[in-house]
Amino acid sequence: MSGMASDPNNSSQEEYIPHYLQKEDPFASKLSREADIIAGFYLTIIGILSTLGNGYVIFMSSKRKKKLRPAEIMTVNLAVCDLGISVVGKPFSIISFFSHRWMFGWTGCRWYGWAGFFFGCGSLITMTAVSLDRYLKICHLSYGTWLKRHHAFICLAIIWAYATFWATVPFAGVGNYAPEPFGTSCTLDWWLAQASVAGQVFVLSILFFCLLFPTAVIVFSYIKIILKVKSSTKEVAHYDTRIQNSHILEMKLTKVAMLICTGFLIAWIPYAVVSVWSAFGRPDSVPIQFSVIPTLLAKSAAMYNPIIYQVIDCKFACCRPGGLKAKSSLKKSR
Repeated sequence: MSGMASDPNNSSQEEYIPHYLQKEDPFASKLSREADIIAGFYLTIIGILSTLGNGYVIFMSSKRKKKLRPAEIMTVNLAVCDLGISVVGKPFSIISFFSHRWMFGWTGCRWYGWAGFFFGCGSLITMTAVSLDRYLKICHLSYGTWLKRHHAFICLAIIWAYATFWATVPFAGVGNYAPEPFGTSCTLDWWLAQASVAGQVFVLSILFFCLLFPTAVIVFSYIKIILKVKSSTKEVAHYDTRIQNSHILEMKLTKVAMLICTGFLIAWIPYAVVSVWSAFGRPDSVPIQFSVIPTLLAKSAAMYNPIIYQVIDCKFACCRPGGLKAKSSLKKSR
């Protein structure tokens, strides 16, 4: 009788079989060959633009590395994360899309999933640190003036340690990396939440510490900044030119940070929504053809940041009296 009583419990945990265990070849593409080729060309363009753009940001920053402000150091770290995604991750998916299947087996799948999550988490936590830096600079001047370059480097160490911890946790037996439903890319095994309570705890922990909490900090910081700027704009007009220029520079850095965070979240939130639905919704309720679109959108996030940085930089230079001369003199003063 006891054996019969245990059967329903076992069947309730085993009734859901993840998509990558339902067929003998989990890495065969579930898309048409034409769709794979289009996705491959798309990622190739994204990868080239991202590599050139972020490489340019890193190169230009290295020429004035001793003069970088804390917020600019964080921007460079963001470029490093984006370059890492482009160089380490995108070639795997590009080759697989053109080959109409994932070409690198389970070892390559886990490596690709780890690298994507590691650099993606590093990007989001870097933007969280940037938003806090902007919040302290704009809303709490006494703390803002206290933040120095060595604090930025301490923050970088914390960011990399945080990303390494959460990206490596799945290898400790509480999670895993698995192929996407369409077969030619890999990600966190969101489908563990369908199999057990331990899987649900793992997925919820990842969602909270690597998405919801950082996003809440970012949103809080910029809402406070917007409210502060509205109330203090008239006050700054009465200060001397040096203070006004410093305020303009801080606002420029804040605009860059806000746009970068917005672009990142717009790119990644659809993917997060689909992942959460796959984890906690009805099994296989997300059509395979639909699941590939948020994935491709998320992979394009690394391309936006250098474009945003350059657009704001040029706009800042052109809008000031004297145009590019003003920009040159401002760089010298910095």
